[in-house]
Amino acid sequence: MRETVATAARRLAESGVFVGTAGNISARSDDVVAITASGAQLGAITADQVTLVTLSGEVVDGPRPSSEIDLHLGVYRRPEFAAMTSVVHTHSRFATALSVVRDHLPVIHYQQLSLGGALRVAPFATFGTPELADAVHRALSGRLAALMANHGAVTLGMGVDNAADNALLLEWLCEIYWHASSLGTPRELTEQQQRAVVEHALQIGYGTVRQA
Repeated sequence: MRETVATAARRLAESGVFVGTAGNISARSDDVVAITASGAQLGAITADQVTLVTLSGEVVDGPRPSSEIDLHLGVYRRPEFAAMTSVVHTHSRFATALSVVRDHLPVIHYQQLSLGGALRVAPFATFGTPELADAVHRALSGRLAALMANHGAVTLGMGVDNAADNALLLEWLCEIYWHASSLGTPRELTEQQQRAVVEHALQIGYGTVRQA
């Protein structure tokens, strides 16, 4: 589990979503959570720089965990997110930029529906505090992603790769919104259009590999 987290962290750093020590990623297996250590260089992180903690926050093995440990553990302890086994928190460029000026990210592309639809921006609170964790958990309700005002973003997933993919998708959506805003007012998908996309995706099995 520690190696899986380290590998995903290096992947996200290579993609530009993690920069330096900014960001963190975790994975849960039963009552144990593996989370990147505080101050770790995420582009070169190794398994021994991933800390094992209990769901109550007690360190089992490894260095001091990320300062956002409460954000991660709070997700895993909430029944609403019981199926989620990984959390990614980034300070990625476009997501952070949008978090400075927007209260939500409207649905601008059908792939955003895989994250739950329009995405909320959690109000600002000091990093690493229970207040921030609570605000982010509320913003995540019914969603797999949220922005954090003047701070960054967080995504959830059923597995480390899924959470990392969601972080990359969120950053892409924020970049699209950024560029579209420079040309005019971004056109949002209506609720009817969103329903039509969902119905069509279910009908054709969109997103799954099938035999020809």
